[in-house]
Order: sequence, then C-alpha cells, then structure tokens
Amino acid sequence: MSASVSVAVLRPGSARPLLSGPERTYPSASVVKVSILAALPEPLPARERELARAMIVNSDNDAASSLWETISGVQGLDAAHARLGLTETVADRAWGLTRTTARDQLTLLRAVFDGPYPYLRSLMQYVAPGQDWGVSAAGAPWALKNGWMPMRATGLWVVHSVGRVGDSLIAVLSDGHPTKESGVACVEAAAREALARS
Repeated sequence: MSASVSVAVLRPGSARPLLSGPERTYPSASVVKVSILAALPEPLPARERELARAMIVNSDNDAASSLWETISGVQGLDAAHARLGLTETVADRAWGLTRTTARDQLTLLRAVFDGPYPYLRSLMQYVAPGQDWGVSAAGAPWALKNGWMPMRATGLWVVHSVGRVGDSLIAVLSDGHPTKESGVACVEAAAREALARS
C-alpha cells in the first residue's frame, strides 16, 4: 500500500488555493489541536492559556483532552468548524480521529492567521524542538502544528503538517506510511515541492 498525500497552498494575494493529491478526508491526529484552541475565544483565562501552550507547543494529549471537555467535545468542535467555514471536517468522540481535508485545513489556517487568535498564532511559532519538522522544511519564518499517529487497524502512520511559511499558508495531510520517519520525509518533500511550484 502506497502513501496518500494531499496538499493545499494559499499564496498571498491569491483568491483560490492550489491543490494537489487526492481530495479526501484523513484522520486529523494532532493537527485537530489547532481547531480545539480556535474553538475558544481569546483572550484565554490563565488555566486555559497553560493548557493551550502544552497542547500546541508540546502536543500534550492530556491538555488537549482537558480543552476538549471545555469546548463540549464533538458538539463544540463541529460548531466551531461551521463558524470558521470548514465544510468537510467531522468531529469524532476520539478527537484525534476527527476527519478533515487539506482544503478545510487551509480554511482553518486562514481563520487563525487573519482572525482574532494572536495567542494561538504565537504558540505555533514556538513548537518544541523535535516537533518542528514538516512545513518548516519549505522555508522561514514558519508557524506550524504537526500531527502523527499509527492507525490501530493497519499499523501504518498518519503524518500531517499545517501552518504558515513566510506569507504562504500550507496544509500537507498524509497516511499509509510504514514509519513515522518516512511520513515526515514525505511531508517535508511535499511541502518544499508545493511552495516551489506555487
């Protein structure tokens, strides 16, 4: 089984995204943490700011689960996605299994980087060392959130990276990788190629 990779890029001044790869849904893994935080209005109370930092900077799953409860889970995430204009993303009770598309992730990134989310944007610039791979391979400055997990049914890896590189927004979603490392290499190559061609 070969890996599947879907990429969406939005350059400054462009009205429409450039898309490559299959337009299909993928399990979101930890990129859904951007959505969870975007579901909360800023400024955040101190406790939620602490959880948000752990969730985005360190990809802490316990912090994500706490904030998941704060937004009322599936109902809150679906409502946030509807408000932000995501039309192909469906929340799951296991938040990492929320299904999404590269196009929808680009819509989310536009909302985050053009909207009232300064704290979320700042956290995406300070992802912990070792988790700062992905779209950052395509250039700097960058702000990102990555997601990765093995699928229980197949043992194959989901690996994603979404964020901003320079003034461009980019979402790379992928699955079917035999290892996390091969997925990271694939995502980085796709990000570099997409920005070079767009």
